[in-house]
Amino acid sequence: MAESDAPALRESGGTVYLSGHWTLAALTKAAPSLRNRLGAYAADTAWDLSGLASLDTYGAVTLWRAWGRALPASAQVPDEYKALFARLQMHVAAGASHRPPRDPLAWVIALGQGVQGIVSHIASFVTLVGQLVIELAYVLRTPRQIPWLEISANLHKAGVRAMPVAALVAFLIGIVLSYLFALQLKRFGGEAFIVDVLGIGIIRELGPVLVAVLVAGRSGSAMTAQLGTMRVTEEIDALATMGVPRHLRLVFPKVVALGIAMPLLVAWTCMIALAGGMLAAHYELGLDYQFFISNLPRVVPLPNLWIAIAKGVVFGMSIAIVACHYGLRVQPNTESLSGNTTRSVVTAITLVILLDALFALATRNIGLGRG
Repeated sequence: MAESDAPALRESGGTVYLSGHWTLAALTKAAPSLRNRLGAYAADTAWDLSGLASLDTYGAVTLWRAWGRALPASAQVPDEYKALFARLQMHVAAGASHRPPRDPLAWVIALGQGVQGIVSHIASFVTLVGQLVIELAYVLRTPRQIPWLEISANLHKAGVRAMPVAALVAFLIGIVLSYLFALQLKRFGGEAFIVDVLGIGIIRELGPVLVAVLVAGRSGSAMTAQLGTMRVTEEIDALATMGVPRHLRLVFPKVVALGIAMPLLVAWTCMIALAGGMLAAHYELGLDYQFFISNLPRVVPLPNLWIAIAKGVVFGMSIAIVACHYGLRVQPNTESLSGNTTRSVVTAITLVILLDALFALATRNIGLGRG
């Protein structure tokens, strides 16, 4: 671009004269000081645009903003450029006229919508649970209708495939807990009590909750995404058209599979976590493996294991029901699919923590006495 074609401005006699090409290509190559000079002039400055070689929308917007989003009364604009500024003025007027007035009761509407959404979730959740009870009664009366294939497939995906990651996390957590407890027990000469601490803590509390969080993030989200995708692609509607009961074939197998897989994963995770804790206790405190293994059944009463198994069953079925609930509520768009998957995981983890608190209150006098 020749120097004479570059955008420029000069002031003479109280009037600012513009020249050159005021276009996107020219203004992006111009010096940054040009914009600063535009904003330095007072609002009552006169402007002369008759010397412009060309002006596009970008150049008009640049001048419009420098003028405070209003065309100066003394501005001399050639006829071919007046339409640009007229459109800018029209957009400003349309935006001001369509701006809704602020409603002082908007918070009441938002609160009502929130309550309505919660009531809708609770109603559909209770409906889903009731439908599962009906399906359970149906398969008990007609065992030949039990969807064994779907149950085994979900059991493999939610249980067997989760074993490696559960074992890795449990082993590392067992080592970390054992090391931290060992540092404190050394100070009081209570090295032998690390068996009590690890046994009660891992079997009764940490194992079930850890597995529940892993399963909620791994299997729960996958279940929600699967059902949500079927909603988006209208596969669930196709099943209903063919007379296939969607709850029996889609929801019931997932709930049963997690109800079976979770207690097994809890037992697996507790065993691996205790192995990691035993290894760390051996190297940090010098405790013999035989001492750890022989004392574990004595200091951790058997009811703690049954509590962990019961937690696994309840947590697993709760996670599956929540995942299916959000999966069936997905609207036929991808944004709803991603949002409901996220809400499914968050709700499932929150529900697991609440259920664990209820378990702690209900079993506070069971299995805590040292034999």
